Amino acid sequence: MSANSAEPVDRLEVVLVKAGRTKIRYPAELLGDDGVRIAVRAPWAGSGVRDFGFVRFEPGDVFTEYYWRDRWYAVKEVRAADGSVKGWYCDITRPAVRSGAELVVEDLDLDLWRSADGRDVRRLDEDEFAESGLARTDPPAASAALAALDALEALAAGPGGFAELLA
Repeated sequence: MSANSAEPVDRLEVVLVKAGRTKIRYPAELLGDDGVRIAVRAPWAGSGVRDFGFVRFEPGDVFTEYYWRDRWYAVKEVRAADGSVKGWYCDITRPAVRSGAELVVEDLDLDLWRSADGRDVRRLDEDEFAESGLARTDPPAASAALAALDALEALAAGPGGFAELLA
């Protein structure tokens, strides 16, 4: 191939930024990019087990992650090593930015969890969001973040969950 030919990118590096610093960086398989939504799949990128009390992320878990260029959130379907769905972990973020093989997402502290059976829908880290000072330093972003959390919670609590959003 010539130097100017574009080879298809089937891997991305997901870069999660928080408060101006890289929180985590991990490789992921690119499943699709329609120009608005980007879907990737990656194994649990944390070290060891992370037990939240309501769910455990552990080696062998697989995350299918959906990011949008025009929405203030990311939705991550979490499956155990045996393929069973544990649930969906959602990050409230600024819209995702893809540059070549890198996908950069800025975490805004708010999160949402929906269990596989839909019975447990919970808002997370609202205290961290308040402490971040975003409402003072960037009121429009804080407002967009809270609106995104409300919208995701309404979807998560509905009978179809995230099915329509992720179809």
